[in-house]
Amino acid sequence: MSQTDLFDAQASGQVSMVAGCDEVGRGPWAGPVVAAAVVLDPSRPIAGLADSKALSPRRRAALDAQIREQSLGWSIAESSVEEIDRLNILQATMLAMQRAVATLPCRIDLLLVDGNRTPSVAMPCRAIVGGDAAHPAISAASIIAKVYRDRLMAELGQQYPGYGFEQHSGYGTAVHRAALLTLGPCAAHRRSFAPIRRLSALPR
Repeated sequence: MSQTDLFDAQASGQVSMVAGCDEVGRGPWAGPVVAAAVVLDPSRPIAGLADSKALSPRRRAALDAQIREQSLGWSIAESSVEEIDRLNILQATMLAMQRAVATLPCRIDLLLVDGNRTPSVAMPCRAIVGGDAAHPAISAASIIAKVYRDRLMAELGQQYPGYGFEQHSGYGTAVHRAALLTLGPCAAHRRSFAPIRRLSALPR
């Protein structure tokens, strides 16, 4: 569904409450995967919404505050490292999305999800490849999910010093790899991920 089609559907009364949903953190070696869902208020448009990866941290933080204040509803949910290791990252991501949608404070008629898969939810749902750059509600969800997860990973950086989580948010950077070679994995690491399995087996 294009943005024009969505506007036409809303104008005709086919749908009234549309939520966007996106996830952050499928690729990192550590930390939870986070999903967010947002219902924007058509009467209070937010300028500058875009894929969170295309925005500076400062701009993301400003938009995060604006989205939380001006949207009709928003929610954030996680799947833990334990759930990622037990279920696999795809299923854990779908679970986080389900939790985010289930905890929205308002009823929705249509869910738009970034990507090519949809979670199992009670309302009509459409997957849109590149949706985080094309649909404002999905962009908003990607922004608040990323700001939340980056802050969470900074907290994990204090809890598990030496890994640099506050710098790389758990992604497989050279700094992260070097820390793992020295320290080994901690409780925040996804042991089902091949790089962690391999690095865990190396003598230190």
